[in-house]
Amino acid sequence: MVAGKILVEGDALPDGSVVTVLARDADETFELGPVAEAELLASIAEADRGDTVPAEQVLRALRGRG
Repeated sequence: MVAGKILVEGDALPDGSVVTVLARDADETFELGPVAEAELLASIAEADRGDTVPAEQVLRALRGRG
């Protein structure tokens, strides 16, 4: 990000393009293929709808596997 704008490498996107930007730290980057990106966006949509599982339930299930 430079001066509040996200710089995109490669071909320029038309004005008004919808993009998804996920970032943890400036030093960490990753790339997703089309299938993984679709899965990630579907998961984000589920979370936005509140379709989640409480952390306690996930941790209990993980503990039960050991």
